[in-house]
Amino acid sequence: MVWQRPDSRQPHELRPVKFERRFTRYAAGSVLAHCGNTQVLCTVSASEDVPRWLKDSGQGWLTAEYRMLPSATHTRSRREVMKLSGRTQEIQRLIGRSLRAAIDLEALGEITLTVDADVIQADGGTRTTAITGAYVALEDAIAHLIANNTLQSSPLKHQIAAVSVGLLEGDAFLDLNYPEDVAADIDFNVVLNGDLGYVELQGTAEANSFSRQQLNQMLDYAEVGIKQLMVLQKEALLPE
Repeated sequence: MVWQRPDSRQPHELRPVKFERRFTRYAAGSVLAHCGNTQVLCTVSASEDVPRWLKDSGQGWLTAEYRMLPSATHTRSRREVMKLSGRTQEIQRLIGRSLRAAIDLEALGEITLTVDADVIQADGGTRTTAITGAYVALEDAIAHLIANNTLQSSPLKHQIAAVSVGLLEGDAFLDLNYPEDVAADIDFNVVLNGDLGYVELQGTAEANSFSRQQLNQMLDYAEVGIKQLMVLQKEALLPE
């Protein structure tokens, strides 16, 4: 049996992707990232201080927070206020690790960049959309800091993007939407830098094991998808 994609995409095909820059007024960088029906508001704020363990080190920091709005899914979920779920904590750590790989923290100086990823609408791939969209917001935030003379030069060293891949009915598919994510036997989240070096690879066998050949196919699809995402990021960042 061959899996039929609900939206009729080819196995190696991304959903439509769009980045709406400067979506909010006050953040140093903000982007509404669209990946199919998934929408994530990504903002980057800057403060001229650092966590206590970095005081007087000359090194900056980047951290991330991730939330899903209560009405982002078909059934309203409770707003996470006092205690974050394990899933939320894991995702925001992933976003932070991924975007720290984009920055030379010593060149940043004693500045903290805070990435907020708020899922407005969820249809699979929220964490990968958050990473890919937040990178665009991060570039805008750095440009804003340079324009304000907070930074003298850009500390960015790598472009970063992420995508999901998975196995359905034994075959590899790129950029899973929610029905595919639920049905997948295997699913991976892949984060690469501009040199196509691996920043993070998260994957698990939900039901069945997988072969090296199947893994290679998934990673090949991820690389194809991330190359396309990086082109779209660059196009979105062209001067308006």
